Amino acid sequence: MDAIAVTDHDDIQASLEAVERAPLYGLVGIPGVEISTAAGHILALGIEDRIPPALTFGDTLARIHEAGGLAVVPHPFQELRHGVLAQIDRDELATADAIEVYNSRLLTGWSNRQARRFAGKRDLPMTAGSDAHIAEMAGQAVTKVDPEEKTAAAILAEIRQGHTVVEGHRTPWRISARQFAGGVHRRVAHRLRGFGN
Repeated sequence: MDAIAVTDHDDIQASLEAVERAPLYGLVGIPGVEISTAAGHILALGIEDRIPPALTFGDTLARIHEAGGLAVVPHPFQELRHGVLAQIDRDELATADAIEVYNSRLLTGWSNRQARRFAGKRDLPMTAGSDAHIAEMAGQAVTKVDPEEKTAAAILAEIRQGHTVVEGHRTPWRISARQFAGGVHRRVAHRLRGFGN
């Protein structure tokens, strides 16, 4: 990989830290966040300030654009993973800057194929994402671009213009299972701490 975007849910601090550290590893860091909108998740790439969660899809897009960012809708057809199509119609989805058409955390690949068909019919830029929640998941899916210079702004401009090639592999089951178990452990620990207060 030449570049990486850390997009935690509703928190941009780790992403900003990753941008600072990326050059130490020969990478370009792209700042961003995965925003939990009232409709589902939206990736905001190229922003440096937090955008509040729970806004409407349209209001979130407007805030991302006001901040100079790129709005990418991840896993739009996966309702169980907060894909937006459970809450908005396809015309509204088409107002995003790009659609993630390959998410490596897949079961059958059906949702990825739906997203690719949708983006193709609407002539929307396509991206891929590892949706990595643990280090071993990073790089399972990549968005290839060929910018004239290796900067975050140039990479995002290539995506915005649709100059992308999407590649990916399914995250191996053993890694997905470990990530899932870690998430369950964190949620249980969080609830237990809440009971103790």
